[in-house]
Amino acid sequence: MIRSMTGYGKAEQIFKTNNISVEIKTLNSKQLDLIVKLPQELKVNEFDYRNEIAQCLQRGKVDVTITVTNTDVAQNTNIEKEVVGAYLRQIKDISTEYGIPESKDLAAIVFRMPGIFASPQQEYDDDFMAAIMATLQKALEITDDFRAKEGAILKKDLLKRVELILGYLGEVEPFEKNRHEVIKGRLMKNLQELTSGEYDENRFEQELIFYLEKLDITEEKVRLRKHCDYFKESIDEEGAGKKLGFIAQEMGREINTLGSKANDADIQRLVVKMKDELEKIKEQLFNIL
Repeated sequence: MIRSMTGYGKAEQIFKTNNISVEIKTLNSKQLDLIVKLPQELKVNEFDYRNEIAQCLQRGKVDVTITVTNTDVAQNTNIEKEVVGAYLRQIKDISTEYGIPESKDLAAIVFRMPGIFASPQQEYDDDFMAAIMATLQKALEITDDFRAKEGAILKKDLLKRVELILGYLGEVEPFEKNRHEVIKGRLMKNLQELTSGEYDENRFEQELIFYLEKLDITEEKVRLRKHCDYFKESIDEEGAGKKLGFIAQEMGREINTLGSKANDADIQRLVVKMKDELEKIKEQLFNIL
């Protein structure tokens, strides 16, 4: 099953008095471009988190944010009473010494001073670390499921466009049958104008056959059809994005050659349509894992 590189996942859980949250956002990229944001206390395990993410998501621009919030308000933030008292005493001493009237809203001034609030240092034991990893794995699972659903939409669109290319290729055949006669008639007319109607018919037939063989597009049609079939066969392979890109390049090569050898306005029109669908396929492939 193909997967899109665009995805989103978020998982949360409460462990004792802490809320653990993991949010993952992914976009397309040629390689794995991973950014992990997490509390300082978790930096010691960052390598493990990166390995877990890389194994699951493999490729893309990945932004992971891990946050831990203490839900116990009483323990979450402490007011340093001694610091508050020291600020108040200094403000009163300065007011008395310099004759500055004391502010009516002294509390507002004090609580804007640095060092008033102190957050207790978090201590994470093995059970807590295991809970963080489990939350990360859940967020990765949600993200992977999101990518799979996006991939199913992309697959449907890709197959539709491959079928359109095959349909346009089928429309080439009626024009191809008349093309040889049109080319022959054009050459005969030009030849008669240049030679006043006198020429070696046998030599002309030989040269005409050689010329038509150079313009023959049978091999290009066969190879293009095979490439399209191979594309459809490979689309459900795991991590097929790069492989499908290579197949699309081969499809483009055959379409271009077909167009250069067509020498027919109606076939050229169909070639343009095939190129248009192939470009849309290539754009979609940029976002496939």
